[in-house]
Amino acid sequence: MEREKEQETEQEQKQPVAEQAESAAPAAAPAAASASTSTAGERPAPRQRDMENQDRPRHRGRGRRRPCVMCVEKMTFVDYKDFNFLRRFVSDRGRIDTRRKTGTCAKHQRALAQAIKRARHLALLPYTAEHVRMGVTPFR
Repeated sequence: MEREKEQETEQEQKQPVAEQAESAAPAAAPAAASASTSTAGERPAPRQRDMENQDRPRHRGRGRRRPCVMCVEKMTFVDYKDFNFLRRFVSDRGRIDTRRKTGTCAKHQRALAQAIKRARHLALLPYTAEHVRMGVTPFR
C-alpha cells in the first residue's frame, strides 16, 4: 500500500505541469482510475508503462557499422598464406569471428572463412585454443 503511494507520487512528479493542472480539476476521476489500475495481479495501463520506461535509453545499438577492412583496402581476394592478416579474424579460442565483431561485409566474410579454413589445413592457423598456447605441451 505504501509502495503504491510512493509510485503514485513519483509519477505525479514526472508529469508535465499541463497534465497536473488537468488532473487537479476532476479530483474524483483520477483517484478512481488509479485504484482500478493498481490492483494486484493486473498490469498497469499502457500510458503508465510508457511513463515508467521514459528513463531507459531506447536504442542500445552500436550506431553506425564500421566499414569492411577489405573493401576499404580494395582487396581483390583474401590470401590464405597471409596468416598474420587472417589471425586478426580468429578469436583466442581459434574460432572464426562473426561479421558483427569484425565488421566485414558478407562477400568478404565468406572469402575470409574459406581462406582461414585453407590456412588451418596447411597448419598456418590453429583449429583450437589448445594449439594457440605456446610453451605448454598437451597432456596425452
